[in-house]
This record gives sequence, structure tokens and C-alpha cells, in this order.
Amino acid sequence: MFRSSLARRSRTPLTVVAGAGIAAALLATAIAPASADKGVQVPSPKPTVVLVHGAFADSTSWNDVIRKLHHDGYPVVAVANPLRSLSGDSAYLKDVLAGIDGPIVLAGHSYGGSVISNAATGNKNVKALVYLAAFLPEKGESAADLSGKFPGSTLGEALRSVPFTEADGSQGTDLYIQNDKFRHQFAADVPRNRTDLMAVTQRPVTNAALAEGAAEPAWKTIPSWVLVATQDLNIPPKAQEFMAERAGAHTTEVRSSHAVSVSQPGRVTDVIEDAAHSVR
Repeated sequence: MFRSSLARRSRTPLTVVAGAGIAAALLATAIAPASADKGVQVPSPKPTVVLVHGAFADSTSWNDVIRKLHHDGYPVVAVANPLRSLSGDSAYLKDVLAGIDGPIVLAGHSYGGSVISNAATGNKNVKALVYLAAFLPEKGESAADLSGKFPGSTLGEALRSVPFTEADGSQGTDLYIQNDKFRHQFAADVPRNRTDLMAVTQRPVTNAALAEGAAEPAWKTIPSWVLVATQDLNIPPKAQEFMAERAGAHTTEVRSSHAVSVSQPGRVTDVIEDAAHSVR
């Protein structure tokens, strides 16, 4: 009798708990469809931001921008632009983009603007183009054409030419900014201890890449954003404004050297995220 009474008392709390659990499960099941019926939506994933550097730079020029984009929850790919030929660099970027699922915001700096204009054409995943102190060429135009269209570029006198042999035996020319002129020409608003490293690690661009005409540009069919660097000595600000207006781009200005992603990463990130907010 004593044992039987104990058994009955010990089962009672367990029965209550089990009953409460079943009730809670039934309640959750009942609520879930009701929420769905009311149109509760799960936020869409953010677009992937693809960053393409230009001449005399490398992917590390985006480091501070990448940190800010990651902090704000964006997936990022910083592409190593070969800087060998406009058509070849564009084909390489096109392959990179083809391996990315979902919507893309594609950003280019300097000569990287020419590359993204070519590579994004026909890619339905690229929803916005961002040009940061960059070229927006029309079909047939080259970076060299556009940088000389308006006065203000002093790049030519700062360059050093280095001949090299192509794989097929033909001769090419690599262009570097002279180390002692690098800071003034490329990144005058960046601390010298940093520009000294940038000068040593700069990636050369071929003369042929800067002289090659562009293909049909993607900015004719994809919305574009432009950040004009008003202290740029590589691409004259007037040229940047001309290209932005021609493309019908959303345009803002920043007091910056050509190295805008290094000197003004916050403003660069703002423009990229403005473009990303347009993606639905």
C-alpha cells in the first residue's frame, strides 16, 4: 500500500509536464500557419559584393572596405585582376562571376571600371555596378582615351616602362608608377608609411590593356553608382563626371586622391551599400 501510494504521487507531476509539453507543441503548430497567412517574410540574403581593383594596386587595397562590409553582413569577393588585357581580364572576371550564386553588386576601381563594364554584360545576377574613381567606357573607348579627354592627369610623366616577353614570344610593356612619385600621383592623402608599401607592392598594368577598346558596356542596362574623387591625378575629375552623367549614374563626390578605397573606405562602403539596398 505504501509503495502503491508513492508510485501514484510520483507519476502525477510527470503526467502534468507531459501534458503541458503536448499542449505547447499543439499551440506552436497552430500559430505557425497563422503567421504565414499574415505575410510574415524571412529577410532575403544580402547580395554578394565583388570588388575589382585597378592598375598599380592589388586586392589588399580593399581591406578596410571589406572589414566594413563584413561588419554589415555582406559576403565579399575581392578579385585579383590580372591587368594583362582588357578582353582577357574581363573574361577572367566573367568566369569568377559565373561561380557566384544569387544577386551581385559589382564594384570596380580605376581600370577595374572598364573590366566590370565588359564582364557584367549579359550576366543576370549582376544587379548594380559601382564605379569608384573609375572608367565607364563606351564601346570602343579605352582607358587611355578617357584619361586624356580632359586636362588634369599627370600619370604619364610618373610612369616607368618595363619590357617583357609574352608566352607566345611577342613583346609587351608593363607600366609602373615610379616609387618616388607614387604617393603624390596615386595616394597623396594616405600616410607615407602605408604608401611606401603600396609603391613596392603595386601590380603593373600592360600598356596594351590601357589602350584596348571596350566592348558593349553593362552600364547601359544595369543601374550604376559613381563616386568621383575630386583630387584624382590619374583620372581627371571632369572625366569621371562626364562618364557618370553619360551613364545616368547615381553620383556623389569625395575629396580624395585616386586611391579612394584606401583613403576613404567609409565613403566607398556607403556607396556600395547604397547600390546594394536597391537589390530586391
